[in-house]
Amino acid sequence: MKATHYPHKPLPDCTIFLLAKAYQRAHGDFKEILKPYGLTNLQHLVLEGLWYAEGQTAAELGKMLVLDKATLSGVLDRMQDGDWIEKRRDPYDRRVVRLFPSHKAEALRAELIDLRRRANAALLADFSLEEQVLLKRMLKDLMGSTGL
Repeated sequence: MKATHYPHKPLPDCTIFLLAKAYQRAHGDFKEILKPYGLTNLQHLVLEGLWYAEGQTAAELGKMLVLDKATLSGVLDRMQDGDWIEKRRDPYDRRVVRLFPSHKAEALRAELIDLRRRANAALLADFSLEEQVLLKRMLKDLMGSTGL
């Protein structure tokens, strides 16, 4: 059966599709910005989490960043191998491992945070301040949604 093409008709109004395409654009744009540093978007997020509150455990960081243990574990290992983070034993409880930005990460902290801020600003440049605030609130609400 031959597919019929309707180039003049818009795609159906599908919020999931629109969110996916918006994510692809934002994620792809930021991925290109981070490429010269050898960082992924997720690795950058981890660094921002550690800059916000260094010395967290992986479980604490995962909870803050809303990441599951399996995802975060591999990311942390690759970041340690790339000299972006340090894993240190807690001096009071040697069973606990705490996470810290490395010297390399600290040296690039201001630059990397500025890159993220500029990427966010570029992404939202066509929106008024009120629209930006509303969009962020709605996205946070969607994150907290319990499902379909």
